[in-house]
Amino acid sequence: MRRIRVAAYLAIVCLVGCQPAEVDHSQQPAATGPAATAKKAEALEQNAAAAGNKTPPSPSETINKREAQAVDPAGGEPLDDAITCLARTIYWEARGEAIADMEAIANVVMNRLGHEGFPNTICNVVRQGHEEGSCQFSWWCDGRSDQAKEDESYSTAKEIARKALNLQLTDRTGGALYLHQRNATPHWAAAYTKTVEIGEFVFYKPRGGEAR
Repeated sequence: MRRIRVAAYLAIVCLVGCQPAEVDHSQQPAATGPAATAKKAEALEQNAAAAGNKTPPSPSETINKREAQAVDPAGGEPLDDAITCLARTIYWEARGEAIADMEAIANVVMNRLGHEGFPNTICNVVRQGHEEGSCQFSWWCDGRSDQAKEDESYSTAKEIARKALNLQLTDRTGGALYLHQRNATPHWAAAYTKTVEIGEFVFYKPRGGEAR
């Protein structure tokens, strides 16, 4: 009988005072998936463009390896997000070359981002010019498919793109905005200052810091 009375008393107390626990939504996991990662990448490129690649993002703002690899997994998605545009540029300009060469390609894209004379988004940087004709990056105007076909090389390119967006990639090029392959002799090279030679590429920056 005593146990029954205690149970009844507790039930009454709970009916009066027990309330559902409130959920702290600020502590819930953030949205995940390629779309969410693309949004994060967009914020990172805006940060890089505005801060001149000098203000590192917070840990919660950075893209991790798993997130980066989940974006454009087959290498055939449209070129409409920062990770895909940067990774495809690294892939097509330097696939099969050393990691240093691939990182240097990413450096040039990031150095151009937000620099006076260049666009404020990575996709617009790499697509600057005409797809068939004059363009800034050769892969964009060769008239061939832009789909990445070598899984390992493309995975490496996406990892480099991730680090570049996170501002975790050292600039190997000395602030270069231009490059060409060693076996080329472009007419414009004489107008710029050579910064460094890395693998198969030669890098330059404008004299006086102004892009042309």
